[in-house]
Amino acid sequence: MELKILVGTMTGTAEMVAEEMSDTLAELGHSVDVEAMDDLDISIFDGGGDFLIVTSTYGQGDVPDNAMTLYNGLTERKPDLNDIRYGVFSMGDMTYSDTFNYGGKKFDKALQDCGARRVGEIFCHDASSGSIPEDDGVDWVKDWIRNHKDDRVLAA
Repeated sequence: MELKILVGTMTGTAEMVAEEMSDTLAELGHSVDVEAMDDLDISIFDGGGDFLIVTSTYGQGDVPDNAMTLYNGLTERKPDLNDIRYGVFSMGDMTYSDTFNYGGKKFDKALQDCGARRVGEIFCHDASSGSIPEDDGVDWVKDWIRNHKDDRVLAA
């Protein structure tokens, strides 16, 4: 499988998670490209395919600064993304319960509103839980790949 991991981050933690996911997927025989969302726009989705969104939450439940252009493009232009399948690994802190993991949740809603199809559930990492986000990311992406394969069989 060819897969792009798009990273929204303020401090670099989401990028570390994405790199660990990429290494795990490569070991499983998948072709993976990790891209920071810096300067990305909706054209990243041209041609369809499979994507993972790995993003933190910033401020009052916002997507990170480097992800704003892509997010705004999705919400304002609403491109047809019926040929996109995706997963979301979201990062936040339950201390901010009113906006917990909204960065990833906002991307999920925007992608669904454009017709993209989510595979599996959103993973909502809690920074205050004490778990290591890279470890959780590796565990989650292994499950996501299994769900993705099962989803492809069901869709055929």
